Amino acid sequence: MNNSQLAQSLHAPLQKSYLIHGDEELLRIEAVDMLRAAGQQQGYRQRTVYTVEGSHFDWNAVLAETQSMGLFSEQKWLEIHIPSGKPGKNGGDALCELAERLPDAMVLVLVLPKLDKAQQQSKWFGAFSRLGAVVEAQPVTGHALPAWIRERLRQHRLDIESDALTLFAERVEGNLLAAKQEIDKLSLLYEAGHLLQTADIEQAIAQVARFDVFQLSSAWMAGDMARVARLLDGLQAEGDEPVLMLWSVAEDIRTMIRLAAALRQGKTVTQVRNELRLWGDKAQYAAQAAYRFSAGQWLELLQECAKIDRQIKGAEDGNAWDGLRHLLMRLSRTD
Repeated sequence: MNNSQLAQSLHAPLQKSYLIHGDEELLRIEAVDMLRAAGQQQGYRQRTVYTVEGSHFDWNAVLAETQSMGLFSEQKWLEIHIPSGKPGKNGGDALCELAERLPDAMVLVLVLPKLDKAQQQSKWFGAFSRLGAVVEAQPVTGHALPAWIRERLRQHRLDIESDALTLFAERVEGNLLAAKQEIDKLSLLYEAGHLLQTADIEQAIAQVARFDVFQLSSAWMAGDMARVARLLDGLQAEGDEPVLMLWSVAEDIRTMIRLAAALRQGKTVTQVRNELRLWGDKAQYAAQAAYRFSAGQWLELLQECAKIDRQIKGAEDGNAWDGLRHLLMRLSRTD
């Protein structure tokens, strides 16, 4: 289920467990907040939270929580965060045991990042899928983002013109946490019923787009030339040097060469995603990008990186920014 379905389900008694996973941090946070509020209303006021960090985590302490409840114990809330998404063998065994012997007066909430297909086929994931609800916090991207922003504004009884909505979506660059902060600010600046216009957005919203070097990877792999150009403009305007960008692009090209070889051998992106560090949007767009060029063309693109590197160091004539822009536009081209 998604967050909207979760919210609708919380009018009924809580299920035994909730497994929350997904790429979108804001939606994971909001899912946990909704569950905590529902738990408080339904009498789960004794809350224990664990964060699993490293291979030396004491899973016995977690298992002991299920044994410490007396016959007339207060309803108990157990929350386990696994930031790596990998409980390990001991953790997997402990989670299976937890699922088997979870007391009736306890609700267990597991919070993890996006889980790949192999993790979703694990015994512990299956155990919790059968025991309770699975909530997936999927990213809100592309055409879905403006609708998400409009709906969030409506919750504050604000409306927004189409042009202003387009500007808002471009400014936040898919960063839902930033979008939420700006929506909260707008709700304080304007009274309920106000129709937000472009001028309102320009005045009220800071440039919250995170012109992150590593966003370039998913942008060019997706073939989104407009976003690549926008990210480059932002990075250049912020005074960033092209060194880190060039390093990132060169690493991506090397990854594409290795991925293309793996695909030719009959492997899938899922099978090599961890080895090649293809996470998030990269995993979604990497395969289509890998087929964009032949093996020889990928090597030529690496040579172009070497040329830009020499321009940065002053060992060759030419503007490194212009060279980098040309390279990324070529990488983004899908025709």
